[in-house]
Amino acid sequence: MKTLASSVVYADNWIRLRRDEIERSDGSRGTYAVIERANFALVVPAENAGFHLVEEYRYPVGRRSWSFPQGGFPKGESGTPEQLARMELAQETGLRAGRLTHLGLLTAAHGMTAQYADYFLATDLVPGPPDPEPEELGIRHAWVSRQEFEEMVRDGRIADDSTLAGYALVLLAERRGDVVIP
Repeated sequence: MKTLASSVVYADNWIRLRRDEIERSDGSRGTYAVIERANFALVVPAENAGFHLVEEYRYPVGRRSWSFPQGGFPKGESGTPEQLARMELAQETGLRAGRLTHLGLLTAAHGMTAQYADYFLATDLVPGPPDPEPEELGIRHAWVSRQEFEEMVRDGRIADDSTLAGYALVLLAERRGDVVIP
């Protein structure tokens, strides 16, 4: 596809919506909507053969759900993916990771955005006070066993695709012998 023209339809501190006029390889023309968002980090905090999760209200889907801690830098802030992962973990759970292991880099909804996520396994966890952002008020944090995690996926308490991707990356890393969940 070839981009013929591009215009921003909407923008705020977190997102830009772009409408592109395109030409396909067969010469036909059309439009393509693209969501521009900054990359994010997702953290899989693991200890005692289980995981720490957060539960919060997710406005776009109109419900509370459980997930691994994740997020992006606020507008005007930047840093490395590891710094972002440490910040999100501390903000949402209060936990600090003694060790972060990079599990992978994946696209998020590659049919509508070029956003990527860096996935990390956090171990050697130390508790501390959480510091949620205003949008995260009411966030809850809990530890669950691996069996409970999988039950939560089956019954819909975990519906976040990024959380499932993080779990899949952990399983692959375990299979290769790259990580051991304490």
